[in-house]
Amino acid sequence: MQQKAILIGATGLVGQHLVKQLSELYDTLIVIARRPPRYINASMRFYQVSDFDNLAEIFANVGADRTTDAFSCLGTTKKQAGSDEAFRKVDHDYNVNFAKLCHDKGVKNFFLLSSMNADIDSRFLYNRVKAETEQSIMALGFEQLAIFRPSLLLGKHKGRPLESISQKAFQIISPLVSESLPLHPISAKRVAIAMAMSAHDVYERRKYSEYRSESKPSATDIIENKQMLAMTRVKK
Repeated sequence: MQQKAILIGATGLVGQHLVKQLSELYDTLIVIARRPPRYINASMRFYQVSDFDNLAEIFANVGADRTTDAFSCLGTTKKQAGSDEAFRKVDHDYNVNFAKLCHDKGVKNFFLLSSMNADIDSRFLYNRVKAETEQSIMALGFEQLAIFRPSLLLGKHKGRPLESISQKAFQIISPLVSESLPLHPISAKRVAIAMAMSAHDVYERRKYSEYRSESKPSATDIIENKQMLAMTRVKK
């Protein structure tokens, strides 16, 4: 793929795996983060940001354009953020601002990590904010928007003891649980692989469409947990 990718959330549970996937898929990977990702190679351009409130200043120099695909794995929890307002700022405001900046630069394809329980009418703040973020980014009108909704993510969750307990419990019963079940947990690596596979699929479809001289309307794909498990079954 003779293209660039830009990513925020590169040091999170899914993001740290997605960095490697995108580095192998794209000629250039632009990473914007507070600290360097674990995986670094020659194709990567890293921009350190101390505060995502100043993202526009950094973004002016990153070189994103219509040949760039954008990815966001940025997210937190209320406990990590410290308050409802701080959580919303990270999960909604920062993600939507990043998406707007990308859209303004001509980026056509956006890939967003969300949550299985995203629901605008949920009584839980986490689920509502995830849904609000999805809707806000949908409204921008990307040519292609892919939203990934994983179930419980398997991996090392720093500062999330309840999820760590859930993972240990699942490891005991996992041989008895079918992946066809909607709530089946999924490893962060498999989510990252699914995101990269989806980007490659969009690239191939767009290449064919351009060859056929066909215009493509805006489209949104909601990729549920079951789909990601199926897509990555041979790449655990």
